[in-house]
Amino acid sequence: MVHLSWFGVWSVCLGVAVGLAMSVSPLSVSQAADPSHAPRIVFLGDSITEAGAGPHGYVTLARQALAAATPAAPPEVIGAGISGNRVPDLLARLDRDVLARKPEVVVIYIGINDVWHSQNGRGTPKGEFEKGLRTLVEKIRAVGGKPVLCTPTVIGEKKAGTNPLDSMLDEYADITRGVAADVKAPLIDLRKACVAHLAEHNNADAREGILTTDGVHLTAAGNTFLAARMVEGLQQAGIVPAAADRFHGPGKDGKMLRHVVMFKFKETSTPADVERIVKAFGALPERIKEIKGFEWGTDNSPEGLQQGLTHCFFVTFASEADRDAYLPHPAHKEFVDLVGPHVEKVTVVDYWAQP
Repeated sequence: MVHLSWFGVWSVCLGVAVGLAMSVSPLSVSQAADPSHAPRIVFLGDSITEAGAGPHGYVTLARQALAAATPAAPPEVIGAGISGNRVPDLLARLDRDVLARKPEVVVIYIGINDVWHSQNGRGTPKGEFEKGLRTLVEKIRAVGGKPVLCTPTVIGEKKAGTNPLDSMLDEYADITRGVAADVKAPLIDLRKACVAHLAEHNNADAREGILTTDGVHLTAAGNTFLAARMVEGLQQAGIVPAAADRFHGPGKDGKMLRHVVMFKFKETSTPADVERIVKAFGALPERIKEIKGFEWGTDNSPEGLQQGLTHCFFVTFASEADRDAYLPHPAHKEFVDLVGPHVEKVTVVDYWAQP
């Protein structure tokens, strides 16, 4: 392992073993069999989908992946999420926000608030939840659309069964699975995928910070993960072209450029200083459009080879040009000025991720 001064060379090519990185599949789709067909796809949901339509959200990432697959006639991908929505809210606005757009496909990702709001008496009873899903499917099919159902994801990222609402979430996920099977609608089992991912990657059994910022809403890595699952599900349902291989980003030879940064903080830096730096780093994807993915974690390696490095950050780019635009970007320079006085050691590695 090589240690560099923060004010020294910012990029170096060398092998590094770090036991704290989270693996999240980037996105890619193969060329469409019929590039002249461009379906309109609406993602219908709550605040996760509302944020998903933002610059780095899962809806936007899915749109970019599908556009890369069929550049001559890319699908029209629309986000129709509203914060706080439950199944009854989707039913109330379905005609206005979805069916009026004449979509070929509607991806229904709902259930978090139906469960979560049970804590304040505003949840959706199981019978009403099931009936609502069935009605959504019927109404979408009545106008010629194809509904796709998604199970709710997580409320807390601790190991399965230990988050307070895990049991109830599992019940509502089972309802969604049952409705999908009964009405023969495609299912994207997001809960199953998230639980499996967290079992493998949440070694510290943290409540948040892997796929979510607060146990519910997505981090940059969470948006990438969810977008990949959505596109995979649409592929498996035959709605979009099937990928020729596993998902990759739109970078060099289908790979993604990883920019790895590891910090050892000064003893004089307080926990509040470190927290402020971590949050500032995590805010860069919203300020720098060239960033395609971001994730971070703290060391938990048992090998004792960290040499004082405690925090690792992965920043993903589609090209070297994007990375080179990021380095002098005013937002990045502002971050460098913030972190500079607090770090004793920095190691930086850039590499093209291999399949």
